[in-house]
Amino acid sequence: MSGGGVGGGCSIRAIWILNSLDAVVFSRRFPVVEKRWRTACRSENEKVTENSLSYSVFSLFPSDSELAAAFVERKQREGSARGFGIRVSQSSVGSDSWVDDPITRHIIGLYIKKEEEGDNNLLWPLILHIKGSYCILVLPLVEPRHVKAYARLCQRSDCGNAVGADESLSSLLLDLPSITGAFMVAHAIGDIVAGDAVEPEVLVSASPSVGGLLDSLTGSIGISGISSRAKPVAAPVASSIPSSTAVTGAVAVDAPKIGSRPLDKDALRTFISSSMPFGTPLDLSYSNISAIKVNGFSSSDLPPADLKQPAWKPYLYKGKQRMLFTIHETVHAAMYDRDEIPDNISVSGQINCRAELEGLPDVSFPLTGLNAAHVEVLSFHPCAQVSERGVDKQAVMFSPPLGNFILLRYQASCGHGPPIKGFYQLSMVSEDKGAFLFKLRLMEGYKSPLTMEFCTVSMPFPRRRVVSFDGTPSIGTVSTTEHSVEWKIVSSGRGLSGKSIEATFPGTVNFAPWQTQRLPSSRSFLGSIADEDSDVETENSNNMVNMEEFIMEKLINDLPPVDLEEPFCWQAYNYAKVTSGDYILWNTLGKCPSAAAEKV
Repeated sequence: MSGGGVGGGCSIRAIWILNSLDAVVFSRRFPVVEKRWRTACRSENEKVTENSLSYSVFSLFPSDSELAAAFVERKQREGSARGFGIRVSQSSVGSDSWVDDPITRHIIGLYIKKEEEGDNNLLWPLILHIKGSYCILVLPLVEPRHVKAYARLCQRSDCGNAVGADESLSSLLLDLPSITGAFMVAHAIGDIVAGDAVEPEVLVSASPSVGGLLDSLTGSIGISGISSRAKPVAAPVASSIPSSTAVTGAVAVDAPKIGSRPLDKDALRTFISSSMPFGTPLDLSYSNISAIKVNGFSSSDLPPADLKQPAWKPYLYKGKQRMLFTIHETVHAAMYDRDEIPDNISVSGQINCRAELEGLPDVSFPLTGLNAAHVEVLSFHPCAQVSERGVDKQAVMFSPPLGNFILLRYQASCGHGPPIKGFYQLSMVSEDKGAFLFKLRLMEGYKSPLTMEFCTVSMPFPRRRVVSFDGTPSIGTVSTTEHSVEWKIVSSGRGLSGKSIEATFPGTVNFAPWQTQRLPSSRSFLGSIADEDSDVETENSNNMVNMEEFIMEKLINDLPPVDLEEPFCWQAYNYAKVTSGDYILWNTLGKCPSAAAEKV
């Protein structure tokens, strides 16, 4: 894990978990790390002058009640647990939103009230991760000068990351790789709290590869250095659907959950003590920690003296050797069917791996053709050593951990073209009736064995109640919900492979009588926003709307008033989505958001 902060390396000062009532239900402090912080603070505070922001760095540690009170105060000031993320009229000098950077919805600061420390008791950087009904806060160790730099950003009169500015939040965070480690800790704890601590899926199949970006990037996989033996630990290999379903596969998100799962404090204590002794993260794999707790160690588990065993592989494997890879790839698309707006298509994915190899081998994983595949982002598992990227290739060497793991994640432009293309049109023929038309082509340019396992197109109407629809598609079946029309083009079990098909669907949809529904004014917004990640909080609040509604209202404030043509979908926008919601077909007859291309 990459390091940063005082003395180098990633170290964690403290962890807090708050419930939906904003009460601390679990906390863990690391005295060894805190001692390093206090020592650094004493040295920094000796340098304080009249021109250095005129306050000392907050060195004392807050109690659980003090932290909870500061968290509640920030929610009231910022409108929600995450906050505005941008400077709005309600933002105050010194607040996170005053910095005017959306990252402040995930890396936050709290002002702790302690009389002995004065008024400026800034606790920063706190990584905020919301999972279910819990808020997880992780405080990594940074240098006091970094906290002072952020405090200056909170006082700045201008907003955003100004070009040529001496200080910006982006440049500050780039100097703090410990932030990355803290995010990993927060997400690992969130998975345990929510009961989602499972290994990534690796498909066990004798069938050939079904394509994807991996086939065009990988050359050969060489295995070297295979040596010692020890007992294996059986980690389950989860079955999965073929990776080709990623053409229209669903995207997993941290969806809010009503109610709360009982907090297993013993499991948390065991995981934290084993995965980050003395506050230093070593191995954040819950399956590894669980295996160690259940099986323990014996003398036969020790590797030969000439081999250094990494923390992420507590046991060595013995048995038939093999390597398994599964690609999970998602296509993101915004389809406009307009001459003045180009379609936007990209892919993101991950390569899951399971390496059942004896000893402690290093595995070479060369990637070639990066330019042809238009790869824009690559990130790797901590076990990987990555050389500097060449013009068109990347060399990866890794010592695989135990069980299933995500070897790499990537983002790239879509080289095959969209798996679904065409257009969607919708217009209102009366106040409560709309006429629509779909004309789509599926899997054009995609050859066998690449398969589309399922495909569903949804027309959402979040602000209108669907009464009925009329129309027959050329293929598939249609159903309705209270606020949508669902067109199932390809059903599970009847996949589409080796051919392209055209699908059309003309029809009309009837709505319940229209009633004017205006969003609350942003001018009276402070203290009235429910956090978008907590259904529990929303249910317990009066006159609250979530942050996305507020941001969308700001976006459409300057649009002309709408009438019968578009009386739904955020007052101005309407669209259809394919299965996952990351594949959008914008109505060619309506308004749509798009990014303007930079003019050179």
